[in-house]
Amino acid sequence: MEKETAQKYHRESDTMEDEVVIHIKGLKKSFGNKEVLKNINLDVKKGENVVVLGRSGQGKSVTIQCIVGLLKPDEGELTVFGEDVTEMSDDELKQLRIKIGFLFQSGALYDSMTVRENLEFPLTRVLKMKDQAEIDQRIEEVLEGVGLLDAMDKMPSDLSGGMRKRIGLARTIIVKPEIILYDEPTTGLDPITSREISELILTLQKKYKTTSIIITHDLECAKITADRIVVMNEGEYIAEGTLEEMLQSDNELVKSFLRDIS
Repeated sequence: MEKETAQKYHRESDTMEDEVVIHIKGLKKSFGNKEVLKNINLDVKKGENVVVLGRSGQGKSVTIQCIVGLLKPDEGELTVFGEDVTEMSDDELKQLRIKIGFLFQSGALYDSMTVRENLEFPLTRVLKMKDQAEIDQRIEEVLEGVGLLDAMDKMPSDLSGGMRKRIGLARTIIVKPEIILYDEPTTGLDPITSREISELILTLQKKYKTTSIIITHDLECAKITADRIVVMNEGEYIAEGTLEEMLQSDNELVKSFLRDIS
């Protein structure tokens, strides 16, 4: 992204409504005797990209699984769009998940379906759309958005890792979610493809005005996508701020962490 464009975007971001769409306070989660989340506190504002940066195995993904109700926290407050996720019924969680896109590490495509069929699935099964012309239009729009319109009738096995990740992104955004949760979006990709995916995440944020949490241990991904960075270590958020603030931090653990993963 050109410097002038980036500055213009961040000026626009500053004028966004300061509406908190995800509120987390005092969140704790254990599995047996292992305390994975110790005291998580985070507010994510509308239209913001928040990167949770941490080494593998730190429990970063557990938080976003709690946000969509896949896991139930042991303690703490967790609200999305002002509603308490921990108190939602199964039907209420299904309705919430329509508004939240979740990109898994693998892309989670159905190997027995073509790209077109993978993209049709959430439209017909989740949104219950029946108008084939409208369905086709949405598919073409998202594939064009991720630069893979010519892959529409290919099978996932015919695609590279980066292409599968792009199709996974297309399937995530095709239902037009208000929030997108990215779980290690660049894992397993070469540096050039990782940069392309990171830039695509930023492009989608601007185009669809999404609110995103990006879980990663990839500093380059954080540099490209983050409005704000939260650093996680041993089940706790130990620092937060812009990338520049993190790089200037006096916290020795943060400095060591950024040096180790850069």
